[in-house]
Amino acid sequence: MKELIEELERWGADVIFGRAKGFRAALMRFLMRALSGIFRCLVALRLWRYRSGWKPQHHLGTQVVSVGNITVGGTGKTPVVELLARSLREQGRSVAILSRGYKSKKLDEPQKWKDSKGRRIPEERMPKVVSTGRALLLDSQFAGDEPFMLAKNLHGVSVVVDKNRVKGGRFAIEELHADTLLLDDGMQYLNLAHALDIVLIDSGAPFGTEALLPRGTLREPPKNLRRASYILITKCTGESNENLIQRIRRHNRTAEIIECTHGPIHLENVFTRERQPLDFLKDKWVGAISAIAVPEAFEGSLEKLGARVEIKRRFADHYRFSRKEVEKFMHRCVERDMQLIVTTEKDAVRFPKPSSIDVPIYFLRIEVEILKGQEIWDDLIHRICNPEPTFESVLRHRDTFRT
Repeated sequence: MKELIEELERWGADVIFGRAKGFRAALMRFLMRALSGIFRCLVALRLWRYRSGWKPQHHLGTQVVSVGNITVGGTGKTPVVELLARSLREQGRSVAILSRGYKSKKLDEPQKWKDSKGRRIPEERMPKVVSTGRALLLDSQFAGDEPFMLAKNLHGVSVVVDKNRVKGGRFAIEELHADTLLLDDGMQYLNLAHALDIVLIDSGAPFGTEALLPRGTLREPPKNLRRASYILITKCTGESNENLIQRIRRHNRTAEIIECTHGPIHLENVFTRERQPLDFLKDKWVGAISAIAVPEAFEGSLEKLGARVEIKRRFADHYRFSRKEVEKFMHRCVERDMQLIVTTEKDAVRFPKPSSIDVPIYFLRIEVEILKGQEIWDDLIHRICNPEPTFESVLRHRDTFRT
């Protein structure tokens, strides 16, 4: 059953991205396009409910910064969240990352937590605490891939998972003493008011397949970029983005724009944590295995680094590999004399350890580098660290003073 579901998910992605051919794929694309029209109406209705005040937003009395996008997957959001959280922590902010924990497993029983007065927090108020900033409490199975990866890489930053991010935010403020909340993948999460919206756009596929879900990869029409405070053009290659910037300006004339690249830093062994420089890949015969939205970009980056990617195995996004599947892939690599296996950092957090490692397994560590707009980024960090007082915070300060 697991293999069948994974096969259907992969075929669905191939249909959306145009990789699947034939009558069935063409028919599915036609049906999906009709459903996209309905989806567009639902998106517009939902936004209207919040804009009109018919559906109220929650205000938690502290900074909430959303990092998101208008497409499904593939914009390099997690490394940007990591860079933002680390930058804010270094400036003295107490940062908590709020995530929905996509495809994470439900806990067998809620975590036990006592407040400052020694009282146990009721189950209905408890989100999943992945990290307190000092201790890692959950693995990727219960945390989700990205939250676990962020928690593992960010000492001093707490990570909280709950579909209800208002609940997660309250817990982070009251129990983890956060003064800055980063809403991971938060552009469409409107139940919690955002002070700032940072929106990511992939330079190679800025508006995905140019169609709304389910026919395409757009979560919202491009005109909704008008909600963005800052726009990061990601995965830049060094070529001019002027045409893309002009297109962005049709939808948002005021947002600050930053151009950045997601560059590989080094290779790291999945199990031993041994690191190798990037030139270690040059002329090596490599097997690439991944479960991400756009595997072509990952495989292409290996080839650009000089690897000879002979064997490729792609799974649906966020797929949890079984040991049997990993061992089967490793056996193929041994038969074809591959010198190493490489996966992504996101996949590495749920990579099962084979009974015997006949081919070394590494992941490619990726970090964000700002190419244009460093001063804008620095101003963004300063703006978050030195927020202007809001009417709500002035009232709260006045009431505190009176007591």
